Amino acid sequence: MTELAEKLYNTGDLSDSELKALIETDNSETAELLRRYADETRQKSYGKKVFLRGLIEVSSYCRNDCLYCGIRRSNKEADRYRLSREEIMSCCENGYGLGFRTFVMQGGEDSFFTDDFMCSVISEIKEKYPDCAVTLSLGERSYDSYKRMKEAGADRYLLRHEAASEELYSKLHPAEMSLAHRKECLFQLRELGYQVGAGFMVGAPYQTTDHIIADLRFLQELRPQMIGIGPFVPHHNTPFAEESGGTLALTLRLLGILRLMFPKVLLPATTALGTIAPNGRELGLKTGCNVVMPNLSPVKVRKKYDLYDNKICTGEEAAECRGCLQRRIESAGYEVSAERGDCI
Repeated sequence: MTELAEKLYNTGDLSDSELKALIETDNSETAELLRRYADETRQKSYGKKVFLRGLIEVSSYCRNDCLYCGIRRSNKEADRYRLSREEIMSCCENGYGLGFRTFVMQGGEDSFFTDDFMCSVISEIKEKYPDCAVTLSLGERSYDSYKRMKEAGADRYLLRHEAASEELYSKLHPAEMSLAHRKECLFQLRELGYQVGAGFMVGAPYQTTDHIIADLRFLQELRPQMIGIGPFVPHHNTPFAEESGGTLALTLRLLGILRLMFPKVLLPATTALGTIAPNGRELGLKTGCNVVMPNLSPVKVRKKYDLYDNKICTGEEAAECRGCLQRRIESAGYEVSAERGDCI
């Protein structure tokens, strides 16, 4: 199995059958080789730099009813909130003082956040902090909406495709959502000049290795600048409450594979990874990841942005969150970068 890791390192791709064998192996020697190759590949492009993204969770309202998500519209027990313009700007001010040079506005698909509202907020952030990047993660919107927000100054857009297989996508989402539309949104974002992020859950209900290979092939077609993957973590108020979560071992193998397939991509060590294992984010950094996303949201709303159970860092102030992550990054042998951290 080690020869497959070596081949991927040297060529950047494998056949479907070779990928299947590498994804499914539980050989510890192969896992360590994959980790080492991924780290080496990441350091060729980015050295030991880890880029910080200040996460601002703007709304827990969502029109969608994705079966895995704690803020799905059917969850009547969800504690909903929206940040005001003033609260968003306060998060940015706080974050800028802490050294963040990317702000990520993320939220459910909430019709309150109209194009007019978002464009005025984006413009104000870019005016006050011209050396910063603005990233959006607000779900599926129209081409004109994406275009207006890009013109207002947005730099990046994160939209996980979640599952590139039609069969799996339909099992994770309600009938009114379509994989074709989600993919169309991603290609529109690329066309408009955004730095685009896609990605998928690891260990989602019904997911097979073949589904994961479909995800990898779709990512090769899309060629995003950012890829976000993390383990599926169940939420107690969803239809998947009793399902098993994604594993650390499989998530790390896939991070290594992604780094070798996409040598220059921005790859986050996600909060979900830190949720399933106390040292999960450090292990991610050692397996090719080069981005972390500390939370800048006001502490009073953090528990309400409740996508999955046992989410970490919901009680910490932004400065605590940033300080904790800096220590973790340095303990893993890497260094926090003060740059915007664009994809090379």
